[in-house]
Amino acid sequence: MTNTDFSNMSSPVFRLHNTLSNRIEPVEPLEPGKLRFYSCGPTVYSYAHIGNFRTFLTADLIVRTAREIGLETHYVSNITDVGHLTEDDVADSGGEDRMALALSSKEGKRFANVWDLARFYANELLRDWSRLNMIEPDVRPRATEHIAQQIRTVEALIDSGHAYETDSGVYFSVDAFKDYGRLSGNISGDNLSETTRELVVDDEKRNVRDFALWKKDPKHLMQWYSPWGWGFPGWHLECSVMALEYLGEQIDIHGGGEDLIFPHHECEIAQAESYSGKQFARYWVHTRFLQVEGEKMAKSKGNFLTVHELVSDAASGGRGINPMALRLSLISGHYRKPYNFTFDTLRANLKHIERLEQSLDVARNAPSGTSDVAARITAASERLLAAMLDDLNTPEAIAALLDGIKTILTCKDGISDEDRSAAQQFLSRVDSVLGIINEEGSDSPESSEEDDEFAATIEEMLDRRQRARASRDFALADSIRNEIEEMGVEVMDSPDGAKWKRITSIQGIDAGE
Repeated sequence: MTNTDFSNMSSPVFRLHNTLSNRIEPVEPLEPGKLRFYSCGPTVYSYAHIGNFRTFLTADLIVRTAREIGLETHYVSNITDVGHLTEDDVADSGGEDRMALALSSKEGKRFANVWDLARFYANELLRDWSRLNMIEPDVRPRATEHIAQQIRTVEALIDSGHAYETDSGVYFSVDAFKDYGRLSGNISGDNLSETTRELVVDDEKRNVRDFALWKKDPKHLMQWYSPWGWGFPGWHLECSVMALEYLGEQIDIHGGGEDLIFPHHECEIAQAESYSGKQFARYWVHTRFLQVEGEKMAKSKGNFLTVHELVSDAASGGRGINPMALRLSLISGHYRKPYNFTFDTLRANLKHIERLEQSLDVARNAPSGTSDVAARITAASERLLAAMLDDLNTPEAIAALLDGIKTILTCKDGISDEDRSAAQQFLSRVDSVLGIINEEGSDSPESSEEDDEFAATIEEMLDRRQRARASRDFALADSIRNEIEEMGVEVMDSPDGAKWKRITSIQGIDAGE
C-alpha cells in the first residue's frame, strides 16, 4: 500500500517528549525535511524479549510517522556483539561479558564459540524483526565490525585531554566534560558510589565516575590489538562511534529504553560531544519498562516471553500467535507509560486483527452500493495520524483505527465508489503508520513452503469431507471436520463451499498460560 494523501492537513507538526528538556517539543530537523535518527539495538546473546521489542517498536513508529508527513528518514540501529558487561547500571561496569556468559549457559553450549553465538542470535533478531513487520534500518552496524573506528575515536579523545590510559584500560575523564549528567541528572560522584552495587576498582582512575573506553583483559574471549595493547571496547563507545560514522556529528533523535538514560546515553553524549565539540542529539526519546501480567519479566517466574516463542509455530516449539496481534498489543500502551502486557489484551487484539482483515476484504471486494460513510472514515484517518503526531499517542490512534474498521464493516453488503476510495486510503494509512497489515508474510522461504503444505493438506481433507457429505456419510464428514479442528483450523460452511482459517494463535495463548 502507498502512503495516504495528507495534503488536507496544514503543515503537520510531529511532537515528541524530549528527555533532555523533560517536555514535549516539535521535532525540527537540523536539515529541513531530513530526519537523522539513531536507536539503540540489542545485545545479541539470546532471543530478544517482548520488552526489547516494545522499545524497538517505538523507534519503528517514529520512522513511520515521520515518513507519513513527508520527512526523509535516515535510520540507524546497531547490534551489540561485544563489550556489554553484566553490571550495566553503572557507567564503568564490571561483571562478566554478556556474550561470554551466554556461551557458558546450557543454551550456549551448542555453539562452537562466541562468534557463532552472536551470529545465530543476530539472525534470529532479524527474523523476529521481519515477523513484526518492522521497518529495516538504513544501516544496522555491528560493534565488532567497527573496532578500527572505535580505536581512532579513543585516540582522538586522549589527544584532546578527555581520556587517559591506565594499566587496566583507557578511561573517559568525566571532569573534562562539564555537562556530564545533563540528561539523567546523575551528576554526583558521591551519590554514585553510595547507590551502586559495584564499581570497577582501579587505583589509577582519577574520578569514581570515569568510565572505560577500552578494557585490557587477557581473559576476555573477544580481543583486538590497539595502541594500548590487546583488549576490547567499552559498551558505551560503540553507539557514539557508529552514530558519528553513519549520521554525522549531529543527529536529530536518539532513542532507546528508559534503562539506557544512565549510564549508556549519558556516556554517549560525553564521548560524542567531546569528540566533535557539537551537540550530539537534539531529542532523546525513551520507552518505559514492560511487565507481564503485572509482574517484572523473569525466567524464574516463567513469564519471560520472547517474540520467537510467541510467534513461531508449534512445530518449532512456539505458540503460533499472529505476529500482527502481538505487534498491536506491544504498541497499544503509550511508550512513556509503564505497560502491562496481558494475554487478555492479546486475545482482544487477535479479534481486532481479524476485523481489520475483514475490513480489507470489504474495501476491495464488497459489491457496489449506496453507502455514505466516506466522511466518517476520513475523520478516523485524520484522527489516527493526529494522535501519532502527538507524541506517538498510540491508544488514541488505535481507538481511531477501531472506529474506522467499524465504519467500513457497515458497508459489507454494498459500498459506494466514494466510500471504497476513503476506506482504501484509511487502510493505507493504517498500513503506513501503525504497520499492522502484513499481507506479504514475513517468515523464511522454508516457513512459506510449510504453510503451503499445510494449506494443501487442509484443502484435501475438506474435499474428502465434501465427498462424504455428498454421499450422505455424515458421520465420516463430522469425523474429518473434528480432525481438521484438532489441527488448529476453524471450518466455516457457506453457500459457496467450506472456508477455513487457522486458529492456533488463540489455542497457543491458552496453552502457554
